[in-house]
Amino acid sequence: MKLEEEIKQKKFNSEYQKLAVNIIFTHGWLMSTQKKFFDNYEITGTQYNILRILRGQHPHPVSINILKERMLDKMSDASRLVERLRIKGLVDRNICKGDRRKSEVNITEKGLKILKELDKTEAELEKCFKSLSL
Repeated sequence: MKLEEEIKQKKFNSEYQKLAVNIIFTHGWLMSTQKKFFDNYEITGTQYNILRILRGQHPHPVSINILKERMLDKMSDASRLVERLRIKGLVDRNICKGDRRKSEVNITEKGLKILKELDKTEAELEKCFKSLSL
């Protein structure tokens, strides 16, 4: 389906405006699709991003600042997200021995297990892209 049909708008002021609207529309569609997928695991897409960063560093701890630097959504509150993941038992958060102002975060075995399950179903999530056209 075309953008014009999806949003019920026949004309755009320019191709740039159409591009901007298309990017915003596609972002919303992708977030909605991912939400349905991640809801099965009781995590958000942003929490998934943090878990993947931590898995990449495992078994070494990662500071909140490193998570902020590497996150895809730079507007997210990494501290709050880590705390929610800690409550779910997916990460551990400890005070850094060298600098008590800093927290170190590690993924737990439970967090690694969820990522392993998600890895197996990644092809299912990718199916949503097969309906896209240029």
